[in-house]
Amino acid sequence: MNTFKADIEEIRRRALEKMTDGAVTAFYRADKDKVIEVLNEVLATETVCTLRYRSHYFRAYGIHASGVENEFLEHAREEQEHADLVAKRITELGGVPNLSPEGLHTRSHAEYGTAETLQDMIKEDLVAERIAIATYSEIVRWLGNDDPTTRRLIESLLAKEEEHADDMAKLLTRIGH
Repeated sequence: MNTFKADIEEIRRRALEKMTDGAVTAFYRADKDKVIEVLNEVLATETVCTLRYRSHYFRAYGIHASGVENEFLEHAREEQEHADLVAKRITELGGVPNLSPEGLHTRSHAEYGTAETLQDMIKEDLVAERIAIATYSEIVRWLGNDDPTTRRLIESLLAKEEEHADDMAKLLTRIGH
């Protein structure tokens, strides 16, 4: 059986190099610039989703709106938490979170939407969640073991997006499609 044995002296030597790089050590295996670029796309996606859910919260109306608008607001808050976590990770990697409104829609994987009815709002949110699930799954596979911290972050977002999709699917069924 192969036993784990770390060369602590070599690790210490490498840790002392480029100390201003913070979390990024000589053992970081991913393409840091590409990871930051992808994380800025995730940041844009989460920001657009936050704004769309907030819009839906304020514009929800009709006989079925009671309770649905609270679900929109809860999801908006959770999407904002996701955006904050992603922005923090970008800075940990030495990048700059791109929160500029300019180009936000082109960086985002999801669309803001134009739904007018409650049913269409729920559909928009469900589609956006399904897009996030698909793209975040791809990001997890792409990161593999090269950046386990970012991978775990995206996996946690993925789990929440799956929960959101399930919520939206249930709401859609509840109000009838």
